[in-house]
Amino acid sequence: MSYRKPHIEDQLKILLTQEEIEEKVAELGKIISHDYAGKELIIVGVLRGSVYFLVDLSRKMHIPFTVDFISISHYSEQTDSAGVVRITKDLDLSITGRHILIVEDIVDTGLSLGYLLRNLKTRNPADLKVCTLLNVEARRIVEVPVDYKGFDLPNIFVVGYGLDYNEKYRNLQFIAEYSQP
Repeated sequence: MSYRKPHIEDQLKILLTQEEIEEKVAELGKIISHDYAGKELIIVGVLRGSVYFLVDLSRKMHIPFTVDFISISHYSEQTDSAGVVRITKDLDLSITGRHILIVEDIVDTGLSLGYLLRNLKTRNPADLKVCTLLNVEARRIVEVPVDYKGFDLPNIFVVGYGLDYNEKYRNLQFIAEYSQP
């Protein structure tokens, strides 16, 4: 019997196809365009995972808007998500009096998003809403508002379409459950 190197397919179970994602992103773009028609909107992408979703979503929106990015990191002595969160790349634009839509790839525990919402609210935006492609209620520790969501997922680890495992698999055009070999 010969040994073969495992293929990516051996570790991935496709959950959402490229077509399903494209359909949902178009639907969200239409709804958001309607809701923000006539308003001064800033879309805030949370780096790095949201980039793929944000780009595709923005192409499906038919209203004027501005894009900015923010990055946050976790610092913890433990390996769980309960560590300290801090901003590592702040916004370049002032959000005071502006309508803000935070775009996330996935909302699970709510710890990062909760921190981000509290921080941005201190900057006095006109309003602050959240759009996420993936929502994992089963992992929620902190209740956070999710105003626009693509798909609800169970408590599984996923990769693709911006989501990574050790900075790999972001470029997949689908979303898959990842199992370590």
